[in-house]
Amino acid sequence: MNCLKVLKKNVIDSQLYVSLMGTFFAVFFMLEQNTFRFPSVFLIFITYFSGYLYTKYQNTKHFYKIFILNMIAGIFSAVLIIFNHNEIRLVKWLVIVILGLLYNSFFLETYIRKIPLLKVFYVGFVWALVNCWLTLPEFNIPVFFISFFFVTALVLPFDIRDMKSDIVETFPKLIGVQNTKYLAYLLVFISVFLSIFYLKFQYGLSIFLTAIITFILIYFSESKRDDAYFSFGVETCSVLPFLFLIILEYF
Repeated sequence: MNCLKVLKKNVIDSQLYVSLMGTFFAVFFMLEQNTFRFPSVFLIFITYFSGYLYTKYQNTKHFYKIFILNMIAGIFSAVLIIFNHNEIRLVKWLVIVILGLLYNSFFLETYIRKIPLLKVFYVGFVWALVNCWLTLPEFNIPVFFISFFFVTALVLPFDIRDMKSDIVETFPKLIGVQNTKYLAYLLVFISVFLSIFYLKFQYGLSIFLTAIITFILIYFSESKRDDAYFSFGVETCSVLPFLFLIILEYF
Protein backbone atom coordinates (compact mmCIF):
# COMPACT_ATOMS: atom_id res chain seq x y z
CA MET A 1 0.00 0.00 0.00
CA ASN A 2 2.83 2.41 0.86
CA CYS A 3 4.48 1.67 -2.49
CA LEU A 4 1.23 2.56 -4.26
CA LYS A 5 1.01 5.84 -2.35
CA VAL A 6 4.61 6.70 -3.21
CA LEU A 7 3.98 5.81 -6.87
CA LYS A 8 0.85 7.96 -6.96
CA LYS A 9 2.53 10.94 -5.31
CA ASN A 10 5.82 10.90 -7.25
CA VAL A 11 4.64 9.71 -10.66
CA ILE A 12 0.94 10.35 -11.13
CA ASP A 13 0.32 13.44 -8.98
CA SER A 14 3.58 15.00 -10.20
CA GLN A 15 2.09 15.14 -13.73
CA LEU A 16 5.00 13.01 -14.93
CA TYR A 17 2.74 10.11 -15.88
CA VAL A 18 0.24 12.01 -18.01
CA SER A 19 3.14 13.78 -19.75
CA LEU A 20 4.75 10.46 -20.61
CA MET A 21 1.44 9.09 -21.86
CA GLY A 22 0.94 12.06 -24.17
CA THR A 23 4.52 11.77 -25.40
CA PHE A 24 4.23 8.07 -26.25
CA PHE A 25 0.93 8.70 -28.01
CA ALA A 26 2.74 11.25 -30.18
CA VAL A 27 5.64 8.83 -30.74
CA PHE A 28 3.14 6.27 -32.08
CA PHE A 29 2.11 8.65 -34.87
CA MET A 30 5.67 9.82 -35.46
CA LEU A 31 6.65 6.22 -36.17
CA GLU A 32 3.66 5.75 -38.46
CA GLN A 33 4.58 8.89 -40.42
CA ASN A 34 8.35 8.11 -40.39
CA THR A 35 9.14 11.39 -38.60
CA PHE A 36 10.56 9.98 -35.36
CA ARG A 37 13.43 12.05 -33.93
CA PHE A 38 14.65 12.15 -30.33
CA PRO A 39 14.75 15.99 -30.19
CA SER A 40 11.05 16.00 -31.10
CA VAL A 41 10.31 13.47 -28.36
CA PHE A 42 12.12 15.61 -25.78
CA LEU A 43 10.29 18.71 -27.01
CA ILE A 44 6.88 17.08 -26.69
CA PHE A 45 7.58 15.71 -23.22
CA ILE A 46 8.92 19.02 -21.91
CA THR A 47 5.91 20.86 -23.37
CA TYR A 48 3.39 18.47 -21.81
CA PHE A 49 5.18 18.31 -18.46
CA SER A 50 5.64 22.05 -18.01
CA GLY A 51 2.07 22.67 -19.20
CA TYR A 52 0.49 20.24 -16.76
CA LEU A 53 2.63 21.55 -13.89
CA TYR A 54 1.49 25.08 -14.72
CA THR A 55 -2.16 24.01 -14.69
CA LYS A 56 -1.90 22.15 -11.40
CA TYR A 57 0.14 24.61 -9.35
CA GLN A 58 -0.88 28.04 -10.65
CA ASN A 59 -3.14 28.75 -7.66
CA THR A 60 -0.74 27.44 -5.01
CA LYS A 61 2.15 28.88 -3.03
CA HIS A 62 4.54 26.91 -5.23
CA PHE A 63 3.50 28.72 -8.40
CA TYR A 64 6.52 31.05 -8.54
CA LYS A 65 8.82 28.01 -8.55
CA ILE A 66 6.75 26.38 -11.29
CA PHE A 67 6.74 29.63 -13.26
CA ILE A 68 10.54 29.80 -13.13
CA LEU A 69 10.70 26.14 -14.16
CA ASN A 70 8.33 26.88 -17.05
CA MET A 71 10.50 29.77 -18.20
CA ILE A 72 13.59 27.53 -18.19
CA ALA A 73 11.67 24.79 -20.01
CA GLY A 74 10.44 27.31 -22.58
CA ILE A 75 13.93 28.61 -23.28
CA PHE A 76 15.30 25.08 -23.51
CA SER A 77 12.50 24.06 -25.88
CA ALA A 78 13.09 27.08 -28.12
CA VAL A 79 16.82 26.33 -28.27
CA LEU A 80 16.05 22.68 -28.98
CA ILE A 81 13.84 23.67 -31.91
CA ILE A 82 16.27 26.25 -33.31
CA PHE A 83 19.19 23.82 -33.35
CA ASN A 84 17.29 20.73 -34.50
CA HIS A 85 14.38 21.95 -36.59
CA ASN A 86 13.37 25.25 -38.22
CA GLU A 87 11.49 28.47 -37.60
CA ILE A 88 8.20 26.92 -38.78
CA ARG A 89 8.44 24.31 -36.02
CA LEU A 90 9.05 27.11 -33.53
CA VAL A 91 5.88 28.91 -34.64
CA LYS A 92 3.87 25.68 -34.37
CA TRP A 93 5.20 25.08 -30.88
CA LEU A 94 4.38 28.63 -29.78
CA VAL A 95 0.81 28.28 -31.06
CA ILE A 96 0.33 25.08 -29.06
CA VAL A 97 1.82 26.69 -25.93
CA ILE A 98 -0.56 29.65 -26.27
CA LEU A 99 -3.50 27.27 -26.68
CA GLY A 100 -2.39 25.57 -23.48
CA LEU A 101 -2.34 28.90 -21.63
CA LEU A 102 -5.84 29.70 -22.88
CA TYR A 103 -7.08 26.41 -21.41
CA ASN A 104 -6.50 27.36 -17.78
CA SER A 105 -4.75 30.58 -16.71
CA PHE A 106 -5.64 32.58 -13.62
CA PHE A 107 -4.86 35.92 -15.31
CA LEU A 108 -7.68 35.43 -17.83
CA GLU A 109 -11.20 36.46 -16.84
CA THR A 110 -12.67 33.53 -18.77
CA TYR A 111 -10.56 30.58 -19.81
CA ILE A 112 -11.50 27.43 -21.71
CA ARG A 113 -11.86 25.24 -18.63
CA LYS A 114 -14.66 27.51 -17.39
CA ILE A 115 -16.72 27.15 -20.56
CA PRO A 116 -19.36 24.40 -20.19
CA LEU A 117 -18.84 21.24 -22.30
CA LEU A 118 -15.88 22.69 -24.20
CA LYS A 119 -13.09 21.27 -22.02
CA VAL A 120 -13.19 17.71 -23.35
CA PHE A 121 -13.03 18.81 -26.98
CA TYR A 122 -10.32 21.38 -26.31
CA VAL A 123 -7.98 18.85 -24.68
CA GLY A 124 -8.55 16.50 -27.61
CA PHE A 125 -7.89 19.36 -30.02
CA VAL A 126 -4.55 20.35 -28.45
CA TRP A 127 -3.28 16.77 -28.18
CA ALA A 128 -4.33 16.18 -31.79
CA LEU A 129 -2.38 19.25 -32.93
CA VAL A 130 0.75 17.86 -31.29
CA ASN A 131 0.32 14.56 -33.15
CA CYS A 132 -0.72 15.82 -36.58
CA TRP A 133 1.00 19.18 -36.92
CA LEU A 134 3.91 19.84 -34.56
CA THR A 135 6.04 16.90 -35.68
CA LEU A 136 4.95 16.73 -39.33
CA PRO A 137 5.90 18.95 -42.30
CA GLU A 138 2.21 19.35 -43.20
CA PHE A 139 -1.08 19.16 -41.29
CA ASN A 140 -2.25 15.51 -41.39
CA ILE A 141 -6.06 15.45 -41.31
CA PRO A 142 -6.55 11.69 -40.61
CA VAL A 143 -4.05 11.75 -37.73
CA PHE A 144 -5.78 14.84 -36.35
CA PHE A 145 -9.21 13.23 -36.22
CA ILE A 146 -7.94 9.86 -34.99
CA SER A 147 -6.19 11.64 -32.11
CA PHE A 148 -9.00 14.12 -31.49
CA PHE A 149 -11.77 11.55 -31.14
CA PHE A 150 -9.67 9.15 -29.07
CA VAL A 151 -8.36 11.74 -26.59
CA THR A 152 -11.75 13.41 -26.26
CA ALA A 153 -13.21 10.02 -25.36
CA LEU A 154 -10.55 9.57 -22.67
CA VAL A 155 -11.38 12.92 -21.08
CA LEU A 156 -15.06 12.00 -20.59
CA PRO A 157 -14.40 9.44 -17.80
CA PHE A 158 -12.59 12.20 -15.90
CA ASP A 159 -15.74 14.29 -16.12
CA ILE A 160 -17.60 11.32 -14.64
CA ARG A 161 -15.04 11.23 -11.81
CA ASP A 162 -15.40 14.96 -11.13
CA MET A 163 -19.14 15.33 -11.71
CA LYS A 164 -19.86 16.03 -8.03
CA SER A 165 -17.13 18.64 -7.68
CA ASP A 166 -17.21 20.38 -11.08
CA ILE A 167 -18.76 23.83 -10.90
CA VAL A 168 -19.35 24.07 -14.66
CA GLU A 169 -21.75 22.06 -16.79
CA THR A 170 -20.24 18.78 -18.01
CA PHE A 171 -21.60 15.94 -20.08
CA PRO A 172 -22.30 13.63 -17.09
CA LYS A 173 -24.32 16.43 -15.48
CA LEU A 174 -26.13 17.29 -18.70
CA ILE A 175 -26.93 13.89 -20.21
CA GLY A 176 -26.13 11.49 -17.37
CA VAL A 177 -23.30 9.04 -16.74
CA GLN A 178 -24.57 6.27 -18.98
CA ASN A 179 -25.13 8.54 -21.98
CA THR A 180 -21.68 10.03 -21.42
CA LYS A 181 -20.25 6.52 -21.67
CA TYR A 182 -22.18 5.96 -24.90
CA LEU A 183 -20.68 9.17 -26.27
CA ALA A 184 -17.19 8.00 -25.30
CA TYR A 185 -17.80 4.61 -26.98
CA LEU A 186 -18.88 6.41 -30.16
CA LEU A 187 -15.79 8.62 -30.21
CA VAL A 188 -13.45 5.66 -29.71
CA PHE A 189 -15.28 3.74 -32.45
CA ILE A 190 -14.85 6.63 -34.91
CA SER A 191 -11.14 6.80 -34.04
CA VAL A 192 -10.75 3.06 -34.68
CA PHE A 193 -12.72 3.29 -37.93
CA LEU A 194 -10.46 6.06 -39.24
CA SER A 195 -7.33 4.23 -38.06
CA ILE A 196 -8.20 1.09 -40.00
CA PHE A 197 -8.71 3.07 -43.21
CA TYR A 198 -5.91 5.62 -42.99
CA LEU A 199 -3.07 4.10 -40.97
CA LYS A 200 -0.71 1.29 -41.89
CA PHE A 201 -2.11 -2.12 -40.96
CA GLN A 202 -0.15 -2.73 -37.74
CA TYR A 203 -0.88 0.80 -36.54
CA GLY A 204 -4.60 0.48 -37.20
CA LEU A 205 -4.58 -2.89 -35.45
CA SER A 206 -2.82 -1.31 -32.46
CA ILE A 207 -5.57 1.29 -32.16
CA PHE A 208 -8.19 -1.46 -32.46
CA LEU A 209 -6.63 -3.50 -29.63
CA THR A 210 -6.34 -0.36 -27.54
CA ALA A 211 -10.03 0.34 -28.08
CA ILE A 212 -10.99 -2.99 -26.48
CA ILE A 213 -9.27 -2.08 -23.22
CA THR A 214 -10.53 1.50 -23.48
CA PHE A 215 -14.14 0.29 -23.80
CA ILE A 216 -13.72 -1.80 -20.64
CA LEU A 217 -12.27 1.10 -18.65
CA ILE A 218 -15.04 3.43 -19.84
CA TYR A 219 -17.68 0.84 -18.92
CA PHE A 220 -16.50 0.64 -15.31
CA SER A 221 -15.99 4.39 -14.88
CA GLU A 222 -17.96 5.66 -11.90
CA SER A 223 -17.61 8.77 -9.74
CA LYS A 224 -17.15 6.60 -6.64
CA ARG A 225 -14.02 4.93 -8.00
CA ASP A 226 -10.61 5.82 -6.62
CA ASP A 227 -8.74 8.58 -8.43
CA ALA A 228 -5.98 6.11 -9.39
CA TYR A 229 -8.49 4.28 -11.62
CA PHE A 230 -8.65 7.35 -13.83
CA SER A 231 -5.23 8.95 -13.34
CA PHE A 232 -3.46 5.63 -13.89
CA GLY A 233 -5.94 3.27 -15.58
CA VAL A 234 -7.72 5.50 -18.08
CA GLU A 235 -4.61 7.61 -18.65
CA THR A 236 -2.66 4.50 -19.61
CA CYS A 237 -4.84 4.08 -22.70
CA SER A 238 -2.74 6.77 -24.38
CA VAL A 239 0.38 4.60 -24.33
CA LEU A 240 -1.35 1.37 -25.37
CA PRO A 241 -1.16 2.00 -29.15
CA PHE A 242 2.62 2.30 -28.84
CA LEU A 243 2.89 -0.80 -26.63
CA PHE A 244 0.69 -2.89 -28.93
CA LEU A 245 2.73 -1.71 -31.90
CA ILE A 246 5.94 -2.92 -30.22
CA ILE A 247 4.32 -6.27 -29.49
CA LEU A 248 3.00 -6.69 -33.04
CA GLU A 249 6.29 -5.73 -34.69
CA TYR A 250 8.81 -7.51 -32.47
CA PHE A 251 6.99 -10.48 -30.99
